[in-house]
Amino acid sequence: MEKTKQPLSTFRLVAGIITIVLSVLVTFQSCAAGLSNALEENGESGGSAGVLLAICFLVAGIVGIVTRKSTGAGGAFTSAGFYIVGGLIGLICAGSYADLVIWGVISVAFGVIFIIAGVLTKKRNS
Repeated sequence: MEKTKQPLSTFRLVAGIITIVLSVLVTFQSCAAGLSNALEENGESGGSAGVLLAICFLVAGIVGIVTRKSTGAGGAFTSAGFYIVGGLIGLICAGSYADLVIWGVISVAFGVIFIIAGVLTKKRNS
């Protein structure tokens, strides 16, 4: 079996590891923001949105790591989908939880790069 390097496979590995670690940080921050929202009774949902973003980070990171060497583009597009959906949730529902905007932008940026990786993989295989 011939080993061929897939486009951006190193980035996929690094981004996956970074987002898995960030998912833990975002989860703890979101729990604190959710508790703050509940105590203030302000009706914001930034804490819950942060937990959803953290779950998307975790899933996208795992899929990105596992599929980084695959010859198909489906893994890159799946990771991109989770990154973009999580990022949009974070950006739309941030409220007073300002860090969620930062995590949302990072998530969308990773999603765009994973789309580029998927397109390059598809071009290489055709």
